[in-house]
Amino acid sequence: MEFGRFFLPGPTEVRPEVLQAMVRPVIGHRGEDMERLLSGMDPALRRLFRTERPVYVSTSSATGFMEAAITNLSRRRILCLVGGAFGARFRNIADRCGRPADTLAVEWGTAHSPELLSRALDSSPGTYDLVTVVHSETSTGVLNPVADLAAVVRDRDDLLLAVDGVTSVGGTPAEFDGWELDFLLTGSQKALALPPGLALAAASERALRRAEEIPARSYYFDLLEFERRAREFQTTNTPAVNLFYALAEQLGRIAEEGLEERWRRHRELAERTWAWVGELTERTGHDFSVLAPEGYRSPTVTAISLPAGLSGPDVVAAARKVGFTLASGYGKLKPTTIRIGHMGDHTMPELEAVLSVLDDVIDDRIGGLP
Repeated sequence: MEFGRFFLPGPTEVRPEVLQAMVRPVIGHRGEDMERLLSGMDPALRRLFRTERPVYVSTSSATGFMEAAITNLSRRRILCLVGGAFGARFRNIADRCGRPADTLAVEWGTAHSPELLSRALDSSPGTYDLVTVVHSETSTGVLNPVADLAAVVRDRDDLLLAVDGVTSVGGTPAEFDGWELDFLLTGSQKALALPPGLALAAASERALRRAEEIPARSYYFDLLEFERRAREFQTTNTPAVNLFYALAEQLGRIAEEGLEERWRRHRELAERTWAWVGELTERTGHDFSVLAPEGYRSPTVTAISLPAGLSGPDVVAAARKVGFTLASGYGKLKPTTIRIGHMGDHTMPELEAVLSVLDDVIDDRIGGLP
């Protein structure tokens, strides 16, 4: 299929050059070849996460490192910030792993404010030792103010912050060191525009000290083992070597574009999408809206609320018939929203093409609405 027609909010479309990089012979993962591959990527990974700390790479989905946060970083009780499906995933993992947790919930499509977090922590002083939050909530298109939330956490002793950066890292500023985060994770198949199958994460020294206090850590996702192996330029377990080749290739492409320029491109794609929603409302006379409020919108994915009578799955199916892939809403938002994943390596002309198709699809259906 022609590149530029696949706008899911993950997995993201992958450039042919990146896919081609995977067509190389497998190497031994405990030898010098692997050490050279990992050491060669190390500076670029640290730049990607904006950190001086090592960046771990796991052969897993990002959910694996979400589990690592839950099982390595809390010995008492967790406060999970939930405003969408992936914030809820942190809480579900805690429940499944038998870790005590509470939910600080906001309406889907709403961001968590530092004031809300501060009140919740002040109302139960000393109760929690870990807060979890999703930076860019893929199900709603909300961008949480993680820098401000992190400042609230840092004001309290014995409290860590774990951040899901799955649709933020590589697509919008996510400052591990600058925001004093304790754990930041992402997946290969989102803004990094790689095939699915790799997860990446950074952990603070505070996080590692906490992990040392927890004997019942995950075996596969033991952060102390990831730290030890990362410093040796080795992996904890057998890696998906060919995906590592793709990662090395794409890190080079990101460096060539420039990380700040990549952030700027994502922002421009998002702003064009938001403007198009306003144009659609004005042109049709029906109420289309961006679900996330202004000031809290993700540069990588936009959830668009449809007027009554339009079906998200129907709009998505019609676009697919003419060769364009996007997503309906996630979970309870599925019937009433569509989502455009304007992330990875997409360009403005490609985005304009999918918006034009959506114009046609919606025009075909709008006549029957009241």
